[in-house]
Amino acid sequence: MICVETQHFNLNRFLLLAIGLWPYQRSKFSQLQATLCFGILTSFVVFQLTALITTKCTVDFIIKVFSTALVFNFYVIIYSMFWINTHHVRNLLEQLHCICNNLKDENELAIFKKYENNIRRCTVIFTSFAICCVFIFTLLPIWPQILGTILYINESQLQSHTIQIVTEYFVDQEKYYYLILLHTDAVFCIGATTLTAIGTMLLGCAIHACGIFKLASYRMEQIMTTEMIKNINLKNRAMIYNKKIFYAVEIHCKVIKFINALVSNFEGSFLLLIMFGVICLSLNIFAIFRNASLGNKEAFVLHFLYVLVIFLYMLAANYAGQEILNYSAHIYFIAYNVRWYNAPLHVQKMILLILQRGSKTFSLNIAGLFAISLECFAMLTKASMSYFTVIYTMQQ
Repeated sequence: MICVETQHFNLNRFLLLAIGLWPYQRSKFSQLQATLCFGILTSFVVFQLTALITTKCTVDFIIKVFSTALVFNFYVIIYSMFWINTHHVRNLLEQLHCICNNLKDENELAIFKKYENNIRRCTVIFTSFAICCVFIFTLLPIWPQILGTILYINESQLQSHTIQIVTEYFVDQEKYYYLILLHTDAVFCIGATTLTAIGTMLLGCAIHACGIFKLASYRMEQIMTTEMIKNINLKNRAMIYNKKIFYAVEIHCKVIKFINALVSNFEGSFLLLIMFGVICLSLNIFAIFRNASLGNKEAFVLHFLYVLVIFLYMLAANYAGQEILNYSAHIYFIAYNVRWYNAPLHVQKMILLILQRGSKTFSLNIAGLFAISLECFAMLTKASMSYFTVIYTMQQ
């Protein structure tokens, strides 16, 4: 028996356990851990927004605050989205578990194994990228201090150069500088782990959906094999036809049900993420140009990493949606190209049902507004650049 939860999502399990969101074995400690992580993420957003209370609000200052606050709010939305829907995630994993354990054919198991390896490869790549980003984020505040040991810059000058994120803790920020820095680094680590763990978990579900679509295509191809046509026993041939067409339709229905459950459980959160993603991209692209003109290298690198992370997150999500769209369309072409005319009449009618179902485009539709695909990614990127152009023009 194959355990999807531990074999296919082993690294994802480790990352989710680190932030208290693994959907199995929900102990009191994991609930306390999740509450603590969520509190740290939320408090950092609050301490950024409180700066609007104590500081004179200009358009430039508001953009500076929201360009970072919305990025960390991005973490909060993703974390709370997964935390609230933990039981739904467990149900999705159980569906995959049932589908996987019903596979008996060696070729089908090999197909499933291939997509399992793809999940692990993607998780390792995104985890490595997250580690690099956290390393850079952590290094940025102490980099001037490293240079200060060589250039003999005093501590007050160093601290004035290292604070790139506007916050208001209602305390002396120079006196409690290292505590504030510790809070900031903790948020970066938890946020990066959240993005990586949840993002790769959902991406893994999408890759599994593509693998199940591939299994449905494989079973469709096996309906009209050469051995089937050469079988002279008409009664046995009809029985095998019925059995194979049933297996193909069954797994196709299961993957449709799985994807619909995935989208419906996270639909509201996905919509919020799309909205915040477009706004974050616009504001941080503006911040990149702003800090480049002012010569603020540390802030430039910080906002560049924000844009890079959000851009890659949106690209990965929309690319996964495009792959699901392509794999679902492939079943239609397979059903159309098999030698259905050699099958009995009742089997031809069943294949016709699959053709009618496949003629309708199947996609990950979010609230009837966005169909997750590369076209959607291009549209969102274009919208972000348009908003950036408006902001940049207004500030000139």
